[in-house]
Amino acid sequence: MVYILLGAGFEEAEALVTADVLRRAELSVSLTGIGGEYVTGSHDITVRTDLSVDQVSLTEGDMVVLPGGMGGVAAMEGSAPAMELIRQAAGDPAVWLAAICAAPTLLARAGLLPAGVRAVCYPGMEGELVQAGAVPAMDCSAVTEGRLITGKGPGAAFEFGLTLVEALAGADAARQVRAALHYGL
Repeated sequence: MVYILLGAGFEEAEALVTADVLRRAELSVSLTGIGGEYVTGSHDITVRTDLSVDQVSLTEGDMVVLPGGMGGVAAMEGSAPAMELIRQAAGDPAVWLAAICAAPTLLARAGLLPAGVRAVCYPGMEGELVQAGAVPAMDCSAVTEGRLITGKGPGAAFEFGLTLVEALAGADAARQVRAALHYGL
């Protein structure tokens, strides 16, 4: 299962494009709410969630996805259950963790980026990655390092989603979804 965490002020493009791309690959996706069944994003789009963050129980092969949006990142940081889930995902070698835009900086502030890991985030926020010991990958839209995947920002949402598909379902599945989307062709 892929759990996409949604807190008030989340970046809609990063969450919903990612969910769409993953579902096109026939992967199970849960829009996972922080603070209620309905969560409003940074551009006033309200989304009904599938379950709440405190209902998640991670198992081998699961993925936790952190969309950006300053409000959404603040909501994750301010939620004990969300931070517990993020820490659990970061510490479990059988679980994937993905973050895009401002969300990789949450991982940096929480001490969850391994020293020397290559990561990408919203341009201009790389200093937080450096302070945490990460190496910013300035020329990439999405970066995979072990079971950690990071993405640049809203414009990279399709590339980020396809990178998640490749990690979970393989390169052939990602190529098929890319072709069906007519993305980058």
